Amino acid sequence: MLIILGVFWFVPLFVIGKSNKVGKNEKLAWILATLFVSWLSFIIYLLLAPLKPNDK
Repeated sequence: MLIILGVFWFVPLFVIGKSNKVGKNEKLAWILATLFVSWLSFIIYLLLAPLKPNDK
C-alpha cells in the first residue's frame, strides 16, 4: 500500500521532470510547488505551463 502511495505521489514530479514544455528554472519552480502543494500545482502546471518562453 505504501509503495502505491509513493508511486502516486511521484507521478507529477516525473512528468514535470521529463517535460519539454518549460525551461530549467521554471521546471524547478513547478517541481518545488508540486512537492509542497502536490496535485493542485500539478493540475495548474498542466493547464498553464509554460508561463514564460522556454529557456533551455
